Formats: sequence, C-alpha cells, structure tokens
Amino acid sequence: MKHVPDHENEHFDVRAHHDSGQNRITPLLRFPDEVALHIVEGLTGLVRHAHRAEEARPTPPGQLKRAQVFEEGDVYMVEPPFPGYFADRYLMDFYDVRERDICSRMHLHTGLRFVRMMTGPGTTIRVSSLSPLIVRPSPGWTADPLAEFTDELPDMPPEDARERYNAVVPPNSWVDMQIPRGVSHQFNAVGPNAVIDSVHPEESIETLREGMAGYKMMAQTIFLAEERSAAETCLGTKP
Repeated sequence: MKHVPDHENEHFDVRAHHDSGQNRITPLLRFPDEVALHIVEGLTGLVRHAHRAEEARPTPPGQLKRAQVFEEGDVYMVEPPFPGYFADRYLMDFYDVRERDICSRMHLHTGLRFVRMMTGPGTTIRVSSLSPLIVRPSPGWTADPLAEFTDELPDMPPEDARERYNAVVPPNSWVDMQIPRGVSHQFNAVGPNAVIDSVHPEESIETLREGMAGYKMMAQTIFLAEERSAAETCLGTKP
C-alpha cells in the first residue's frame, strides 16, 4: 500500500524491500524485420495519435485522462475499466534510454500485471528485478534463449549492495511477462522501436481500496529509488 495514494512519485527504501514472488517471462515469437516494425509502429502510432489529440483537445477536469506519461514512455489507456469489470489495458510507447541519458527506476505495484513486450529492428528491452527471473519454455520460440545476467543495483552504497537480475528481449520479438503484486521490476528500452501492451486486472479495485481522489494509471506505482540513474547503468545486454 502507498503511504499517500495520490502521490505519483512515492518511493520506498529499497534496503527494506524483499520480493514476495518472482516474475515469469515467456518468449513467444521472433519476426522478420519488416513484420516486427509494422506491428510496433502500428501500436506506438496509436499512442502518439492519442497524445496529439490530448494536446489539441485536453481532457476536461474530472474525466479520465487516457493519454498519460509513465517513467518508461508515453501511454494510452486503450480499454478503461467499467462497473463489473475491474481491469484496464494500456499501450506504452517506450523511450529510448540513450536519448534522455536516464534509466527508469525499479518499482513495484500493489496489484498484479500482465505485460506483453514487442520490439522492432535495432531495439532491445532490458527487464530487471531484485528477485531471479523465471524464463519459461515456449514451443514457438526457436531463437537463442534470452540473454540473462546479474549485476548490482546502481547508486547503492557498498554496504547495502543489492543484486539485480536481468533478461534481455532481443530485436523483433514478442515476449510476455507475468508480474505478481508487490514484486519488483524495471523496463528499459535501448533503441527506437519498442512497445508494451499491458493489462492490470486489479487496478480499479486497488485504486478504490487506497481511496484515491482520481483514477490515474500510475496510481499503484511505488518506486524503489528516489532518483533515476544514468543510461549507462541499464544499457548492458550481456554479462
């Protein structure tokens, strides 16, 4: 639970956090360059169109703003929840960490998540957690296994060092991820062609339980660092 439900930048002390479970990753398919690019550009184009429409015609106060901004990229809530269906779905157009020279932070949520990551040519997504990642086998994945490695969580004093577990989604890929509630995770895209299709089955329930003043897609995000780190701390894609 967040200390202040409406705080969009709330962070907890990572030294006191221990994951209660593990994230599971399922690689599904690799595509030819042109197919992957067509898929990613179509989905990110939808997000960009929504943000242009929001700039031209801002959402009136008190109504759900579906074009929002996350730490990892611009987002659009494709399917908002409604009474009797307490889930939402959004698309996120990833930032290239090299363009801003910053990485997104490790974070967690009070509700579970399902995330579908898709990459195009020349683009990878580095997925990280404070607990070991479980990479499941898939009959449709005929490429090499995902690159996995460990490093240290950046910006920690030596006496409080925390191990970080990483897996890399390669270019032109479709990879799914299941994120249990309260389990740390971090996404950083290296390259211009990356998108997430994410479903939050518990978002509305958690929002109501926390007594928020308004519905925000970042409502349940709890960061495990106060500041973002330099891009060099999340660019690596191999041990």
